[in-house]
Amino acid sequence: MPFIEVTLSIIKKTALYFARKEFCRAAIHEHADLSIFEKKLTATVIIGLILIAFSNLIGLPAVFIIGGIAAWLEKPMLAFIGMPLIYGISWLLLMLGVYLAGPKYGKALSRWAARVILEKILGNEAKTIGSVPVENPEKTHTKQ
Repeated sequence: MPFIEVTLSIIKKTALYFARKEFCRAAIHEHADLSIFEKKLTATVIIGLILIAFSNLIGLPAVFIIGGIAAWLEKPMLAFIGMPLIYGISWLLLMLGVYLAGPKYGKALSRWAARVILEKILGNEAKTIGSVPVENPEKTHTKQ
């Protein structure tokens, strides 16, 4: 079996696993969208969303860039110190952004992202799994 087929099989199995979880099933069943963002956002929420986006931009790409620079300059200490430092800073920015944006917007964004990603990977299979209603949609944040 070629490498690509094995990889796609693993991705699909992983997507099926998550699609059966209550959070993702509810997101697919309720066709989670970003309509909450149509309302006027406060300055705090906008700053939080910008920090979230910025943390994703500097996260892994910056780690790879610092690693490349360290390899090019042949200074391993730069990578040893710089890579965890920039990655930690990106996580701190993410957490600050989530705190400022508020859980309501974070949950809406997470539900939408889960639905879109699972529907892209699984296609009609996601709708079949999502058609099974969630027993208590108020508890979609609990661990299974």
